[in-house]
Amino acid sequence: MTQKRGARAVLASATVATGLVAGVWYAFACAVMPALSRSEDRTYVEVMQNINEVIENPVFFAGFFGALILTAVSAWQLRRTPTGRWVTAALILYVLVFLVTSAANVPLNNELAAAGAPDNIADPGAVRESFEDPWVLWNIVRALLTTAALVCLWRATSLLRAAHHPAGGQTSAYLASDAGSRASR
Repeated sequence: MTQKRGARAVLASATVATGLVAGVWYAFACAVMPALSRSEDRTYVEVMQNINEVIENPVFFAGFFGALILTAVSAWQLRRTPTGRWVTAALILYVLVFLVTSAANVPLNNELAAAGAPDNIADPGAVRESFEDPWVLWNIVRALLTTAALVCLWRATSLLRAAHHPAGGQTSAYLASDAGSRASR
């Protein structure tokens, strides 16, 4: 029972961490980047440089790497179960998120940082032009992948809960049977 409880806790933690990361990408896709697109080029570059610097913090990294690690641990714990297939699918999707972030978004962030202080950039429009559209596109890709991973983890959680409560969520044999008076149910 303790092992099952531990597996449920890891799966729940993986689901929460993945949801938090999906929310970050979603917020960028539907609010941050559209708002920044209204900015003047130099302001855009400055704000994105600031965001890219500030987001590298222990809280974000805990969620970003935690989602990967917890999903991998959960996939291992549940590897021979129908639930495990959903967790493995989530892990594959999240590995793709990690690859997109590492291969596309981070290099774009690094190029933006290498452009230097916004006040010293001769052509901030050119810097923005090489950054904005590809970064937004890859952010949307990782938002969709992370959301798909979250859906897989949610499904796994639902299956695990149903397996733990096979009587439709009723845990009491008394309540599941016809025994006892209706007044006591």
